[in-house]
Amino acid sequence: MAESPLRVAVIIGSNRKGRFGPVVADWFAGQARNHGAFEVDTIDLAQAWLPDVLTADGDEVPGAVRSLGGWLRAADAFVIVTPEYNRGYPAALKNAIDWYGDEWRTKPVGYVSYGGSAGGLRAVQALQPVFTELYAVNVRETVSFHNYPDRFDPRGRPTDPAGCEGSARRLLDQLAWWARTLRDGRARAPYPQGGGSGLEEPGGRGRPAATR
Repeated sequence: MAESPLRVAVIIGSNRKGRFGPVVADWFAGQARNHGAFEVDTIDLAQAWLPDVLTADGDEVPGAVRSLGGWLRAADAFVIVTPEYNRGYPAALKNAIDWYGDEWRTKPVGYVSYGGSAGGLRAVQALQPVFTELYAVNVRETVSFHNYPDRFDPRGRPTDPAGCEGSARRLLDQLAWWARTLRDGRARAPYPQGGGSGLEEPGGRGRPAATR
């Protein structure tokens, strides 16, 4: 029996006006489609309209949260496309992460970053422990664009296609391995989660139901 394709969600982490993220995400989504292992969904947080006030346990979950939750739950893997803001990652991305829990658990996360001289890698370094806390698996290989305005032509294509495509291929190869391995593991048995929820504030917030 043929193995079902893996579904990867490419998440544009910035919602800032004039952001460059969609250019990077469009390029990477094309690389993921060409890879052969993935079906690709692109999620733009600027169009998700997630509330910035988290609900408490038992409260009604906003419709935007339920809607995005379905797409995240359907994914076998994630790729976060992020810039670096003040040595960190965008607030919109942290808000999106914190609305969910089960949707991230035991799934691999890869990173494509862009920025100045650091290429957005400090944002990636800040994100990795957040996803570890959520029982996700960080993929070692990354794609980063240093001084990104000089790395893309006016049509949104990298000026060094061979190098960029090689980095993307390595990330996607690792992402596919982890996605298959973890999907098979989830099918066999639930992951033995620890006692902590990752929430330091009493009350928490509601877990969104998966809809699509």
